[in-house]
Amino acid sequence: MIEIRDIDVAYGGAQVLHGVNVTLNQGEMVFIVGRNGAGKTTLLKTAAGLLEPSDGKITFNGAEIQGTPAEKLALRGIRFVAQEKRVFSSLTVRSNIELAAYAAGVDVNKAIEKVLSLYPKLDEFMDRKAGSLSGGQREILLIGRGIVGDPAVLLIDEPTEGLAPVVINDIFRILSYMKEKVSSLIVEQNLSVVCKLADRVYVMKEGKVTHTFTRSDLVGGTKELERHL
Repeated sequence: MIEIRDIDVAYGGAQVLHGVNVTLNQGEMVFIVGRNGAGKTTLLKTAAGLLEPSDGKITFNGAEIQGTPAEKLALRGIRFVAQEKRVFSSLTVRSNIELAAYAAGVDVNKAIEKVLSLYPKLDEFMDRKAGSLSGGQREILLIGRGIVGDPAVLLIDEPTEGLAPVVINDIFRILSYMKEKVSSLIVEQNLSVVCKLADRVYVMKEGKVTHTFTRSDLVGGTKELERHL
């Protein structure tokens, strides 16, 4: 599905990623973990087409995509959910979903139904301005918008960051639901969520992948991951 091979990424004169290799196979939920400044978000933005690597290759179903603009990748089925939780604040929740439906070329009613299947409670807020939602509700709306049109891949940056435990539980349930429906590459700091959902985990330090864990490596919980951060 997505193969990231030996990519280097630089901001100005500073190299941020150094020969990074990551694989996402169809049907997998793969996580990227690491401390702040490890290069996790840079990696995700590069895969999403928001940054261009200075070296290396990224392939999607065998075709090279590095340097392809994000909007073109979105049309090809690779969607990015950013860390900042930015919705169209002045529009209603319904209008936010409608815009996603128009962009994906799908029926609006089916798009709304799809988002509500992810989180039925959102129905209570359909006619509210999206800017009035809590951080957790905005994150859920963004993920919901991301799955409109049945993308092949979701790239999600820090879905639980800054959220209360009860909302993290909602995000966990949503990710669990999505696990059967879309391949996902996720940057996440909550190691409990990671260990419960991951098919594979890449640990990053200083712009490099330093360790890789498979699902069987994580059956004992978070201790092994914590040891390598």
